[in-house]
Amino acid sequence: MSTVHRPAVRVICFDADGRILLMHWQDPVTRERLWEPPGGGIDPGETPLQAARRELAEETGLDPAAISDRFLDVERDSWWKGRRHVGREQFFAALFPTSRPPVGREGLLAYEQSELITHAWIDPADLSALPDRLEPPSLPGLLPQFRSWT
Repeated sequence: MSTVHRPAVRVICFDADGRILLMHWQDPVTRERLWEPPGGGIDPGETPLQAARRELAEETGLDPAAISDRFLDVERDSWWKGRRHVGREQFFAALFPTSRPPVGREGLLAYEQSELITHAWIDPADLSALPDRLEPPSLPGLLPQFRSWT
């Protein structure tokens, strides 16, 4: 098994009631499932903020203009597709003015369509009750800082 660092970003999306948006994925190699905020790799020539806005639009259809330009570096150490991913990722925050804004899958690539089980707006108090692993595991402790930015 190899270890890689892929420059990547995530977006902590808050709805009007303080819920956060999580994507529920199934690893096509191990079949393990995880929940994580929307996001993904930074393309060559992109800034982290540009990548965050592109990824949010692609994965959710939500308005990328809602993303604040402030970010927090979060250390990641997780497994996906038989590879260990380690390193810092920039996490941004976004606030949406309605309760549970609708999320679309239309911008997902074909392989993402098959790996994404669902998405959900989750109350932070319910994170510990998720049926599968939460990535990053430190997310609950980071939420107050992100919430203060929105």
